[in-house]
Amino acid sequence: MRAPEKRAVEAVTDHLARLDLDPDALSLAQVIGTALGATGCALTIAGERHQWGHGAERWLSRPVEHDGEVQAVLAVAPESAGPVDSLATVLGPPLTALRLAAETDRLRRDGDAAARELVDDRWRTTVEMEQERRGLERDLHDGAQHHLVALKMSMALVEHTGATPERLAELESKLDAAEKALTDTAAGILPIPLSTQGLAGALAAELDAHADVSLDTAGFHRRYPPLVESTVYFACLEAVNNGHKHAPGATITVVVRDTARGLEFVVSDDGPGFAITDRNPGLPNLSARMATVGGTIDVRSAPGQGTTITGVVPR
Repeated sequence: MRAPEKRAVEAVTDHLARLDLDPDALSLAQVIGTALGATGCALTIAGERHQWGHGAERWLSRPVEHDGEVQAVLAVAPESAGPVDSLATVLGPPLTALRLAAETDRLRRDGDAAARELVDDRWRTTVEMEQERRGLERDLHDGAQHHLVALKMSMALVEHTGATPERLAELESKLDAAEKALTDTAAGILPIPLSTQGLAGALAAELDAHADVSLDTAGFHRRYPPLVESTVYFACLEAVNNGHKHAPGATITVVVRDTARGLEFVVSDDGPGFAITDRNPGLPNLSARMATVGGTIDVRSAPGQGTTITGVVPR
């Protein structure tokens, strides 16, 4: 054994004897490099290189084995600082401990990453479920509620005029329509006219039965993606429902048209109107629905001046 290697073995043994804990790879490389008179020393453990010095010259590398397994790689620079065969033998047990610690830490990090990924997946699933729940809630609010409002108005009329066979038949028909709307919405089924006739046909099918609502689709000439059409359809129904609830007896006008900005709808009434304030900005549910397709809502109203709701989905 050459004198530099012997010094390195003694220095490593002394260094390890003074440690209470597992050795530090970088300090161990420094002890080895200094004892060998090398310009650089590196220990590669579990794929990670711990280097002391620069070692611009050519490096000499040796595997460090223990129990028949390679535990690390020892490299010194320059090559003339070697051989390090005996040193590699001495380093077997401590570098085994370092390798096991490194791999344990890697497994722990991987486990943490897997745990974070599981949490992220659960979070995404929760968000998606919440979005679906809110979507169903909006569809029930804007679609099925339209039938329920019509049913309520018919019941009020029966109460004042008497329950004639014709009125009772009308109530039964509206009750059936409300039940079907609730069932279809819960099952995720869009109204058939919306799928077959498009937005204009679906709005006509829903609004023609209301004597106080006029529909103008003369400026509407094209089809839009199903999600856009269904969003505008339910938004129009919600706006009409709000007119029925807050401006009973008012005339309601619905206009749907193509514009340079995109698909636009306007729902206006000549009812009592209301004051728009920070506390009462107007129709947050409608704004949330339109936002799902990149659309916007503008609400204009004032006491005694009616209400106008304008929605736009950009091209």
